Amino acid sequence: MKTRENKTLVMSFVILISFIAVIGIIGYFILTPDELILQGEVEANEIRVSGKVPGRIAELKVQEGEQVKKGQILVFIDSPEVEAKSVQALAAESAAQALSNKANNGARKEMIEGAKEQYERAKAAAEYATKSYSRMKNLYEKGVIAAQKFDEVEAQYKAALAQEKAAKSQYNMAINGAQQEDKDAAAAQVNRAKGAVMEVNSYQSETRLVSPINGEISEIFPKVGELIGTGSPVMSIVDLNDIWVTFNVREDLLGKIKMGGIIVAKVPALGNKEIKLKISFIKSQASYATWKPTKLTDEYDTKTFEIKAVPTEKISGLRPGMSVIVNWTKL
Repeated sequence: MKTRENKTLVMSFVILISFIAVIGIIGYFILTPDELILQGEVEANEIRVSGKVPGRIAELKVQEGEQVKKGQILVFIDSPEVEAKSVQALAAESAAQALSNKANNGARKEMIEGAKEQYERAKAAAEYATKSYSRMKNLYEKGVIAAQKFDEVEAQYKAALAQEKAAKSQYNMAINGAQQEDKDAAAAQVNRAKGAVMEVNSYQSETRLVSPINGEISEIFPKVGELIGTGSPVMSIVDLNDIWVTFNVREDLLGKIKMGGIIVAKVPALGNKEIKLKISFIKSQASYATWKPTKLTDEYDTKTFEIKAVPTEKISGLRPGMSVIVNWTKL
């Protein structure tokens, strides 16, 4: 009888202990908060390559996924309009240079010799008219000739002097060439034409698009033969050396992080490899961003913050678009 009571007492004790254990386990799972897992995404600096001139894609020198170096030629653009403007600009420069040379070099040798002959002829005529005038004047003063005859000789004398002066002026002009103002104007026209040529050369260089950075071709938009306009993007280049991870975090979770802080994350695409990230950017998102209402409990609405973190070291295989997982509970 006593043995039976002992067994009953032991069973009751075991049941009580089991019950307490079950209650404890249930309480543990109920009271223990769930792990908070945040998912971020890998991003990288991406540059779009575009040209200043319209035209057709003549040749693509690279393919998507190809590694390129800074300054490497990526694409050739066929632009007949630019070629036509180049011909016009070069022709205008040649014409302006010819006018400038003419202004600086002065008249041709034949023109100078012709002007000299005209001056010598007018000079000889003026000397003859001067002698005739002197003789006639003496005769007129002695009353030998009439006043009308003397007036005619005096008029011829003055006309010969004026003719000599005009011929000398033409001769000097032929020797000296154009005035300084004309030379300056001609030089300005040459500089203007050279500026137009430089502008066209600049446009011609835009028909050969080169890579501005070292990177990887992530996307090519037009096909060979397609028409593109001014500023139209041709391809995108991603810089895998300038990479970061972006998270969207509620403001009530920001207490665990700070600028310059280090967090540990896993990358599923790399076999859950653990990486260290350094917080480099924290900014509140716009009012239309995702937010969580908590007015029923804490009497405020939690906003969402954008956080950027950069790897503390280069991670092999890390690429834009990969997910990055952070156990926020364990931070």
